[in-house]
Amino acid sequence: MKQRIQLLIIDPQNDFCDLPESWQFSAPMTECRVGPALPVAGAHADMQRLAALIHAGKSGISDIIVTLDSHHRVDVAHPPFWVQADGSPVAPFTTITARQVRDGVYRPRMAAALPRVIRYLDELQAQGRYTLMVWPIHCEIGTWGHNIHAGVQAACNQWEEEQLSIVRQVYKGANPWTEHYSALQAEVPDPGDPETLLNQKLIWQLDQADVLLIAGEASSHCVKASTEHIVDKLPSRQLSKVVLLTDCMSPVGGFEQQAAGFFAAMAAQGVHLATSEEVLPRLLANA
Repeated sequence: MKQRIQLLIIDPQNDFCDLPESWQFSAPMTECRVGPALPVAGAHADMQRLAALIHAGKSGISDIIVTLDSHHRVDVAHPPFWVQADGSPVAPFTTITARQVRDGVYRPRMAAALPRVIRYLDELQAQGRYTLMVWPIHCEIGTWGHNIHAGVQAACNQWEEEQLSIVRQVYKGANPWTEHYSALQAEVPDPGDPETLLNQKLIWQLDQADVLLIAGEASSHCVKASTEHIVDKLPSRQLSKVVLLTDCMSPVGGFEQQAAGFFAAMAAQGVHLATSEEVLPRLLANA
């Protein structure tokens, strides 16, 4: 009997991939190469392996869901939002706490935003998952960096044409007042913005799978946060159907320990860890 094998691809976007120059974008106005804004070492190879898996096992894949990190330029986790006490810019990869904002070490460029920002940072700290990180501007809506890795896009296109089905795209991160690592909900949901609340439709769809394969970038952040929410929110509690494709994801540099801890924690809860090579026979048998 054919199983419903779903593939969830978390943020397989150009800005997260360490693309060689031949894969990068040539800006038409300057003819300069535009490279990825936040490249994860190993991500290009991850996405090539994932594309190969989709091409080879496409007939055994029932559904493909792709999430897309989608940000505005001015965002609480981007440098243009912040300045230091003396008005100088805040460098990417700076962490900011509520205490530092209260002490005036960092402040939002929009003075009127201060109370809201402090409330946000207090709530973020209470969650205990992440400290606010000021990332390089990345996955800006409408840019090349926001686009899906070309190899994965081509594989998804072929799957759509041959299966006469549609890859579902899920956008996250457009609310500039909260971080949105997880595909399921923002780190601090905004009650006034439904897009930041728990995505009930998505969690329901994922729970319809007999097997849920998860790939994407990065294993230390968005894949980690999404999978943690899936494991926590899955209505059926059938965690054994969740499979992390460990060779189709990599951690952000400096966060390798977080990724290793994530793998260990998921395995302890019954989630399976496998490589694309190990999963392919299952897809072929499901064709």
